[in-house]
Amino acid sequence: MACPQAEVQGPVNVPVAALRSFIHDVLIALGVPPADSPICADVLLTSDLWGIRSHGVAHLPMYHERIRRGVQKPVTSYDWIKETPTTAVVDGGGGMGMVAAHHAMELAIAKAREHGMGSVAVGNSSHFGIAGYYARMAADQGMIGFSFTNAQPAIAPTHGVEPMLGTNPIAVGVPTDEPFPFLFDAATSVVARGKLEIAARAQHPIPEGWVISYSGDQHLDSASADHAIDRRHAALLPLGGRGELFGGHKGFGLATLVEILCAALQNRPDFSPLSDFDEHGFRRVGHFFMAIDVDRFLPLAAFRQIVGRMLRDLRHSSRIPGEPRIYTAGEKEYEHALRAHEHGIEIPPALQRALVTLCEQLKLPQQVFPS
Repeated sequence: MACPQAEVQGPVNVPVAALRSFIHDVLIALGVPPADSPICADVLLTSDLWGIRSHGVAHLPMYHERIRRGVQKPVTSYDWIKETPTTAVVDGGGGMGMVAAHHAMELAIAKAREHGMGSVAVGNSSHFGIAGYYARMAADQGMIGFSFTNAQPAIAPTHGVEPMLGTNPIAVGVPTDEPFPFLFDAATSVVARGKLEIAARAQHPIPEGWVISYSGDQHLDSASADHAIDRRHAALLPLGGRGELFGGHKGFGLATLVEILCAALQNRPDFSPLSDFDEHGFRRVGHFFMAIDVDRFLPLAAFRQIVGRMLRDLRHSSRIPGEPRIYTAGEKEYEHALRAHEHGIEIPPALQRALVTLCEQLKLPQQVFPS
């Protein structure tokens, strides 16, 4: 699919196949090899299919800027640091995090198939999209999958104001007897950082409880929030919010755990939120993946039925008056994808304008998004 023209009237729904083609064309123009671009395109498209707008096609300008500045390589190479029958440590070569992550989870699945469990740590990598994509890879193979990544510092410790930890998501995928797996994917901050970008594009203020300034006050201006965090003048609050009353210390603990899995196992010995930045000011991130072969515990079919029944019992439990239904993790994403395949993926005006600019910078041909 070619790129859109600059005139933007309102949101448009783009057919899934057309958007996949568009993402692929942009990635090729960025220098991503033809063998890797389908992986990157599928990760980004899946995010939009699941309704996670912050991590889908909206991230193409970010990848372009990083590649243009030379802080991320479009071609991903690997260096196998260490490998055992059940584990591996991989250097991602500063390339496309999605490619490194995809191959790492494939390796973890292969090791789990042979030995029951497989774990792969990846260092010297970059942003890999949505963590749930890789956990889902394992679930689709009848395994329990875990996916973690650290990120540029954004979260303040409980009772702190300085950004020390990344949003550090945790994702778990579990096969069920339903058309979709149990799929939990959440940042360990009170909100994913991409939500700040969405609010800024829409010129909406940030809700109270998302961002804390260095003075300890609420930061409510979406237009300046990202920049303030980068300058270390503000920080996202951990999952649970400010202080310990509603469990902010739990989110802080989970974010720290992800940092351990995604930095210590990659031999990053000196923890500092500034220590992993290269000479360009870009942080090399780490990932960690694990796959568990369910068949090593009980027959997969029986496990699927048990988990499916558990989820249905949860959804059918008593509800708060006025609430129409209870969702389990992965259900909303599944239903959103069904609607997207039927009606297309909505691209709001602000994102259209960003993609128009990207097309102009890459000198790609332009045409209006299909309505």
